[in-house]
Amino acid sequence: MPREFSRTERVNQQLHREIANILQHDFKHRYPEVDMVTVSGVEVSRDLSHAKVFVSFLFEDEDKNKSDLRTLKQGAGFVRSLLAKKIRMRAVPTLVFLLDNSASVGSKISTLVDQAIESDKLKQKKSDG
Repeated sequence: MPREFSRTERVNQQLHREIANILQHDFKHRYPEVDMVTVSGVEVSRDLSHAKVFVSFLFEDEDKNKSDLRTLKQGAGFVRSLLAKKIRMRAVPTLVFLLDNSASVGSKISTLVDQAIESDKLKQKKSDG
């Protein structure tokens, strides 16, 4: 019977849960300036030595998001040390935090599509009228 998920997928899911929990509870106490951060995904390398952690922020203030991402990168060792205590792995992967702006890009595209539909409706009414 073949496995349903590969090892890296299972590790991705576990790291995703644990890192989100750490950022929500423990990281907030040490770095209070970082708020409203969401882990949108984790990609671990095949050898499990490196992990890309994709994060997004609630606010669309680009300067604040860059500052918060810089703080996350500085606190990666802290997150990794807490992660080592929570998960059972021989070696905890090195964490690299990356900004995931797909939600904001998606909302901008959605707004543009809505505007295009409205524009088409107005043109249709003008040509019919």
